[in-house]
Amino acid sequence: MISALIIFVAQLIFVPVLTLRTIMMVKGMKEKAAALGTLEGIIYVMALGLVFSDLANYLNMAAYALGFGVGVYIGQILEQKLAIGFVSIEVNITSKNEELITNLRSDGFSVSTSEVEGMNEARRYRLDCTARRDREQEFIRIVSKYEPSAFIVSYEPRNFKGGYITKAMRKNKKNKPA
Repeated sequence: MISALIIFVAQLIFVPVLTLRTIMMVKGMKEKAAALGTLEGIIYVMALGLVFSDLANYLNMAAYALGFGVGVYIGQILEQKLAIGFVSIEVNITSKNEELITNLRSDGFSVSTSEVEGMNEARRYRLDCTARRDREQEFIRIVSKYEPSAFIVSYEPRNFKGGYITKAMRKNKKNKPA
């Protein structure tokens, strides 16, 4: 029974570490991904060693599977809380809303505007924005306040160079205590 509990707890740690390692790899954070990969390997070998040490013990196998499932859930929550990286957001609105644009900019969001043509040659305005992922919901709340019927789509950019966000990151790096 104690080995099943150890296996379950190991999986609760292993899977969120696996999730974070995968995120770090995708984001290009090689050193952090390697460190998490080492920790992941240690936990994996330990948990599987306990399972394989007694293949007749179905409780150990169930603990492994259940711990994996709950670990996936915890890993997903952890990923959402950390919200590492940036998000590009496109907002389509029916008219150029200067109040919305001014409020977004004053709250630190980058905003570029353009007039676009919608269906049946309808004139619309598009806001192209970039924000840290942990501010995405805040951005959506602001837009929804000023433009409840706005069409909003977001995606994660792999790379970017130049612009407002890059300058803001450089400024923040200089202001961080060493």
